[in-house]
Amino acid sequence: MSNTGNPAHSSCRFSTRISLRWLPEPAHETTDTIVMSVKDWYLDLRMDKQTGEIDWAIAGQRLIESQEPLRVSFTHELDSHDAFESADCGTFVTLPNGDDLETGSMPRPDLPGAPETDYEEVWRELPFKEGPEGPGKGLSWVLESDDGELGEGEVTVVKTFLGRIWGTYLALQQTQTHIRERGPSGDWVVRKKGADVSARREEWSSAWEDRYVVGPAGTALPSIGNGLEGEGQNAWRVVGEKVTIQGRRYIVRAFEEI
Repeated sequence: MSNTGNPAHSSCRFSTRISLRWLPEPAHETTDTIVMSVKDWYLDLRMDKQTGEIDWAIAGQRLIESQEPLRVSFTHELDSHDAFESADCGTFVTLPNGDDLETGSMPRPDLPGAPETDYEEVWRELPFKEGPEGPGKGLSWVLESDDGELGEGEVTVVKTFLGRIWGTYLALQQTQTHIRERGPSGDWVVRKKGADVSARREEWSSAWEDRYVVGPAGTALPSIGNGLEGEGQNAWRVVGEKVTIQGRRYIVRAFEEI
């Protein structure tokens, strides 16, 4: 994958989707998609170009299962398609032009019953957008809301992910129902059901500007343009530590400064 404009030693990946193909149909692209990955955590927002609504929003861990070929699995801690149980694992091959071809199978949400369908997606790495730190440097991080300890039975959780790579910022939020119960083997099992996702995407251009603010809680999501208290300082720099934004606690999942 091309690294044009990005530091070679960065642990971040910032990409957009060029096309989606449900086999055997032709490829198409109807979304404005960005995926930001900081170390092992990612946020993925796909906006429908025609409606301006969320096509798909997901966030979680990005886990490399093998290098040759490159196979990556993605956990869905937040998922606007409510597909928490489906495995999301893709195999990546670099194309001659430097783009990545991802192949795999996943539920197809535009068909009744969302049948498991083979797909091909083409991804292109984007240069990191310059942010307030100036050219050639910036902060990147992922925060996940601290939901506390789940008790037995049914609990409502407002799951929130915040992420930034330099001059691009994403906030995703979903109200979820978590049902915690013992499985047949006696282990605890959590089943999730998710409501609509709210999202905010901001980009730096001499100031932070809204690109998308959507969903029932979109306007209430933390805006980096309003400042995030303590960003990049002290506990923010330590994976696993907790920070507070707008009175809510978040776990630092990944951090990088260049």
